[in-house]
Amino acid sequence: MRIREIEEFAEIRTKARAYLCYTIGRNVTGNTHNEDLIIHQLKKVKNSIQLAEVAYALDSNGIQIVDNITTTKSLKNIGKDDDRSDRAYYYRTLKEHRCILTDPYPSLITNEMIVTASFPIYDEDDILLYIICVDIKLENILKMVHPSSVDSFFGFLTKLAYTSFSISLAAVSLLLFVKAIASFLHFGIHITTIDINEIFKSTILLTLSLAIFDLVKAIFEEEVLGKEKKHGTEDSHQTMVRFLGSIIIALSIESLMLVFKFALTDPNKLQYAVYLIGGVSLLLVSLSLYMKFSRTPNEGD
Repeated sequence: MRIREIEEFAEIRTKARAYLCYTIGRNVTGNTHNEDLIIHQLKKVKNSIQLAEVAYALDSNGIQIVDNITTTKSLKNIGKDDDRSDRAYYYRTLKEHRCILTDPYPSLITNEMIVTASFPIYDEDDILLYIICVDIKLENILKMVHPSSVDSFFGFLTKLAYTSFSISLAAVSLLLFVKAIASFLHFGIHITTIDINEIFKSTILLTLSLAIFDLVKAIFEEEVLGKEKKHGTEDSHQTMVRFLGSIIIALSIESLMLVFKFALTDPNKLQYAVYLIGGVSLLLVSLSLYMKFSRTPNEGD
């Protein structure tokens, strides 16, 4: 299930319903029980909504009265006499007495996420004759109504760009990791030859490698895989928070290294280590304020 597509659908649902209901209504004329006329109307609807998977009609009891009208081979010549009275697009149409658009749900045949628009046809006495139904893939309805969606051409280019950046940053992270390990193993197993400064430098490289890798993970999951973003402060801005958090850790280690280095070699320069510690503290406070004031209303205090 692609969470981002469902979130986008929720944003454009009203517009999608208005468009689909208008298009179906424009191509359905007259009240009739004539099967050939119903098929003709379904073909007109399908031609008008070219991205639709299938169009079909139900009677007042929810029984499909004609075979599917579709260009998809696996969906052709099937459906007639199927009982769909337990489907949301049937009983919701009866209840609301108007054209409706369902929530996304998995198709029983293709197992892909689809939505169904259903348009009721009534006679002069307000008696339901039949219901015109149109199934559309979730990704296709986003293309129709929301051109800037993740499945549009621009969305594809955006994913491609984020994928390229993720691979490049992952390579940088790997190089930093290899350099840090090589620098540490350079001393071999002889404890007496270990240089404390080199160990700190290796630690800095490892921390930066972890920070970049964490950034890559967040970008790839959110922008490429489209995983759901939670509503917590840290999660809704996790790319920035996680990356800055890793940088703060790296700078803290660097400042600790300077404290020991200057304490042993040049105590007069300890003030520079203090300046760095102050900068890290300011960055930490700034990040804390950002997390506090960017908190969404539903998080509450």
